[in-house]
Amino acid sequence: MASLTPIRRIDGLRDYVRGQRAEGRRVGLVPTMGALHDGHLSLVEAIGKQVDAVIVSIFVNPIQFAAHEDLDTYPRHEAEDLEKLAATCATAVFAPSAGEIYPTGFATSVAVEGPAMGLETDIRPHFFAGVGLVVTKLLLQALPDLAIFGEKDYQQLLVIRRIVSDLDIPVEIVGGPIIREADGLAMSSRNSYLSSGQREIAGRLNLVLRELAEASDPPDIAEAKAHDALLEAGFSAVDYACVRDAETLALPDKRTARRRALIAARLGDIRLIDNMEVR
Repeated sequence: MASLTPIRRIDGLRDYVRGQRAEGRRVGLVPTMGALHDGHLSLVEAIGKQVDAVIVSIFVNPIQFAAHEDLDTYPRHEAEDLEKLAATCATAVFAPSAGEIYPTGFATSVAVEGPAMGLETDIRPHFFAGVGLVVTKLLLQALPDLAIFGEKDYQQLLVIRRIVSDLDIPVEIVGGPIIREADGLAMSSRNSYLSSGQREIAGRLNLVLRELAEASDPPDIAEAKAHDALLEAGFSAVDYACVRDAETLALPDKRTARRRALIAARLGDIRLIDNMEVR
């Protein structure tokens, strides 16, 4: 099992990619914020089947956190992450500092509408500006052939595809399937925050989501039932429980070919999200 020494500088990342290209190798990128779990590792293995070199970035992006959110306490376990990645097909790790990504005097932003409007933006209006900027920078810094993002953050996946299309960034964006715990809870770095009691309640989220995705009721009734079911299960608040157009996240109508059920709910200060295709 080979060890992986993190690349800390953007010029080092570009040198690495340049070397891979010189050998005719296709390059893939897996952007993460670290605290890696099996969901992240599944993305590494999935993209590894399509490229020759796999770069995993580890960067806790400060500008996607609001002042009251968990930036300071977000789990950071770089040594453990590197050990996990050494057992995968990852060939390089890019782990820059905040100062490397946002040097003194940095003054540029990325504004996204379209699929970024509503849902997460209603609750976290700053979020996609932060995600959009850091992902744009990572893609331009590495310019991989492919980059992969988990479908658990479904709205984020659509936003990134919109950015890449609108800005003509020559990178193919692929989605990786949601990896779940034995009881169906979507894997997330924030699951580590849950107490044993909260963890038991959290296992209900996937069941309510499935009921929403399979409901025969009109959407407004099905959404209201899902909202109530989450509160009855013990969730402290529900940010949204809805069915949307799977391509645009607009409200579906008779012309909508594909739909997606999405939920965001809270257990105290811990916020969990999940989604599922409507069949």
